[in-house]
Amino acid sequence: MSVRPLPQSIDETLQLLNGAGYVADRSLATVLFLSLKMGRPLFLEGEAGVGKTEIAKVLSKTLDRRLIRLQCYEGLDVASAVYEWNYTAQMIEIRLAEAAGDSDRRMLADDVFSERFLIKRPVLQALEPDLNGPPIFLIDELDRADEAFEAFLLEVLSDNQVTIPEIGTIRAPEPPVVVVTTNRTREIHDALKRRCLYHWVDYPDAERELRIVNERVPGVRERLAREVVGFVQRLRREDLFKKPGVAETLDWASALTELDMVALDPEVISDTLGVLLKYQDDIGRIEGSRSKQLLDEARAELAAAE
Repeated sequence: MSVRPLPQSIDETLQLLNGAGYVADRSLATVLFLSLKMGRPLFLEGEAGVGKTEIAKVLSKTLDRRLIRLQCYEGLDVASAVYEWNYTAQMIEIRLAEAAGDSDRRMLADDVFSERFLIKRPVLQALEPDLNGPPIFLIDELDRADEAFEAFLLEVLSDNQVTIPEIGTIRAPEPPVVVVTTNRTREIHDALKRRCLYHWVDYPDAERELRIVNERVPGVRERLAREVVGFVQRLRREDLFKKPGVAETLDWASALTELDMVALDPEVISDTLGVLLKYQDDIGRIEGSRSKQLLDEARAELAAAE
């Protein structure tokens, strides 16, 4: 089976992303190209919902590589992320050996702590060879994990290997394509960042967000798409606890399309604000007269641009 080649230029990388429906800017395509070319992990930081995780999914789809996702959370440990031993199978093996009269403890210990009793979790799976080429290894929302686990990842990111005391060091024959994402709920240590190529994924400007909506929301009316993007762009300038990301823009455009809307109006905005905003304080600040004002401003800006 032939391995699909990596893009050989920034333009090819941009075409690869756009061809899969991911509307990227050139700066993102540049750092992604360098990450693939240099074999370095890609560290993506930005607000939730701006499309960081989607980049790994697009790479998996376009390069025909396996996607291995490690979803981080508080308390994540080696047993959940890297490996653990199949203790039940080990105990059965020990009982069978005792019943058969095998008394060589050293041989038995070597046997039960062999790879066939190893349960491989995402980190270890990402180091395994694959017929389609090295997998895409997504370490998602690293800022949710503890600093101790972050420190453990240093060996993986720098040397593409994991050390298991009972077996030794397991090294990837070819390094996986690593994408690390964080929502910046806490700072990630410099030692980890130094092993990666860094890129801040920002909210898109109105032109690019409109392209994203037209690409990802089939059947959306042109006027509705423009008003949705204009309204969301202005909404992000408000003093909100959580500004809506691109994911919320797409959800809102999809919801309004399902309602057969051809344009925004203050009533439907108030009725559907829960698709855009996820905190009641934010909704209370925007609904009513403020949402009408934002809509009027967005329409005035669109009219001036025509």
